[in-house]
Amino acid sequence: MKPISDIRKDYSKSTLDFDTVNKDPIAQFEKWFQEAQDANLPEPNALTLSTVSEDGRPSGRIVLLKGVENGRFVFYSNYQSQKGKELEKNPACSLTFFWSDLERQIRVEGIAARTDSSSSEKYFQSRPRESQVGAWASPQSAIISNRQILDERVKKIQKKFEGVEKLPKPNQWGGFEVEPLKIEFWQGRSNRLHDRIVFIKVDYVWQIHRLAP
Repeated sequence: MKPISDIRKDYSKSTLDFDTVNKDPIAQFEKWFQEAQDANLPEPNALTLSTVSEDGRPSGRIVLLKGVENGRFVFYSNYQSQKGKELEKNPACSLTFFWSDLERQIRVEGIAARTDSSSSEKYFQSRPRESQVGAWASPQSAIISNRQILDERVKKIQKKFEGVEKLPKPNQWGGFEVEPLKIEFWQGRSNRLHDRIVFIKVDYVWQIHRLAP
């Protein structure tokens, strides 16, 4: 096995110029996101959501972005999951996108809040039925003794809603929208001299700066 310390890659695919970057960070995000889709990257909407517990312990996990609405980043989850509970106690969080094939990274820092129930229900009912059943069946993040418990819960939910065209949204499930306060765009460059452009919201106005790599 190759020593971990010897694993490295030089980046040379693109640049990020201060003068030509879109001065609206949401528009710049949408531009890069479209390019990630055009490159046929697997799950370009996958991101690392980082939260912090009441006692200051950070945790991260992969979730899927489901929209950018009114300048906010939207994803869905079980409100009783670890991330859901932590966001209720401390809504400060970060989102990290990494597109290795494009040698790009985007980091978003902001404040999360629940989306309204009607929007959550509309999205919930647009999901595949099996995913809707799974959301009802899974006590997300809770300890379970075996897989059979989960399978049995799925069967009970399937029977409960047999013949029902649209499943109602569980009360414990819904969306979060993250209002960004800081967005950093990172473009890999040769010799680790990467391009980094950061937008920081001050009094509702975005300020833009170049950062040293």
